[in-house]
Amino acid sequence: MSTSPSTAAPKAPGGLMSKIGPKHMVSTLITMILVFGEVNFGIVGGFDRMVAALGTCMVAEALLSKVVLGRMVPLLSAYISGNSMVILLKPQDVLWPFALGAAMAISSKYVLRWKGRHLWNPTNLAICVLLLAAPSVSAILSHEWGNAWTTNAIVWGVGLIVVQRAKVLHITISYVVAFLALAALRAWQLDGQFVTEAAPLTGPMYQLLAFFMITDPATTVATRNGRIGVAAGIALLEHVLRLGADAQAAWAIPFQTAPALFALFILGPIAKIVSLELQAKGSAPSPLAGKAAA
Repeated sequence: MSTSPSTAAPKAPGGLMSKIGPKHMVSTLITMILVFGEVNFGIVGGFDRMVAALGTCMVAEALLSKVVLGRMVPLLSAYISGNSMVILLKPQDVLWPFALGAAMAISSKYVLRWKGRHLWNPTNLAICVLLLAAPSVSAILSHEWGNAWTTNAIVWGVGLIVVQRAKVLHITISYVVAFLALAALRAWQLDGQFVTEAAPLTGPMYQLLAFFMITDPATTVATRNGRIGVAAGIALLEHVLRLGADAQAAWAIPFQTAPALFALFILGPIAKIVSLELQAKGSAPSPLAGKAAA
């Protein structure tokens, strides 16, 4: 059947913006944070660290995709993972954590899978494993970023535009609202100040978490309400980890260096597995369907 010109489907909009996908936006934000952080605060610590992390990520992605998938995938995800490692990881005068972390990050996408999907945000997994397995030489970016309002205004302004264009703004907003509500609760519980408890949102670890890690399309759950719930759950688990560390509870001490990253590390894959299982059950035919048809 032919289609008349008047009823033909409209063409997809053209132009540069239509070609810019979520990963391009995330890579722009990551690069911007890296540049601002290095220019203003020297957070990189040397180009050899960038070479170790970015180089390992790119090579690992190229090799593993070719071996496992039989084709070379675009290296934009590897670029994002490598830059995130450079920003957040701060080992003590050694390079091997960058290379090992980068290799773990990319390998996890091809090895740690459930129903064909990887479960962890690659950078989140690598950094958390290094912090747990090699705490004597691994550290996370802490106070080097500062609280300059101009830098934070630019990062948050661009970040919000990025997640809005990527259609994941609801995840970031849900996490931020939950975090601030729990910061107020924590300030009341500890007789502290709300500003002090909310201040981590001005640091790169929380900015990368809110704009990139918890919004990673490959590891988020299937439904909008589910994504909102997981984001709030990550904020709640981080709240519990921080209270435990403040109380010097033995179970919380290993997580005190980066409670936000560990909250995602623990809850993210559990939520993803549950989501994938529910999707599989929802797509499976009912056992009564065949009898009804007969």
